[in-house]
Order: sequence, then structure tokens, then C-alpha cells
Amino acid sequence: MEDGRKNNGGARVGAGRKPKSEEQKLIDLLSPYDDLARECMVKGIEEGDYRFWNKFMEYRYGKPKDRVDVTTNDESLNIPNINFFRTDERN
Repeated sequence: MEDGRKNNGGARVGAGRKPKSEEQKLIDLLSPYDDLARECMVKGIEEGDYRFWNKFMEYRYGKPKDRVDVTTNDESLNIPNINFFRTDERN
């Protein structure tokens, strides 16, 4: 049942991952700049720019896992007990 929204019930035009052929075209287009990009990265690191250092570390060693800190602000959590089997003697 449609509710009047544009493109209701389906994917948006252009949504999703681009085809591998488009990705390869971009790689081919940018490949002549590989050495220049590498030099720029090295220069940024040597100048102590955190952005370049951070990007280098992410590519070299991987991006650190995101951590979510869930706190209760000193309130108690009301979590119900869930029994997946009977604990009493009745059948």
C-alpha cells in the first residue's frame, strides 16, 4: 500500500554501491597521482600534521574499534528475568 511518498516501496535511483567498472575507471583516472599523493602524505607526517599521521596509522594498522559507553546516570536498570524453561514442579 503506497502512502504518497516518492519512490515508496523500492530502492532510490542511484542508491547502493557503484558498479566495479565505475570504481576501476576512477582508480585508472587517479593512478598517475599515486606518487604525488604519497609525497604529500609523507610531507604532512614530517610536518607533524595530525590528520596525515592519523590517516597513515588507520591504513597501516587499521582503524580502532568504536566503543560505545552506555551509562545509567546512577539509575538502576529494570531488566526482567526471562525463564526459558519451567523452574517449578508443575507440569
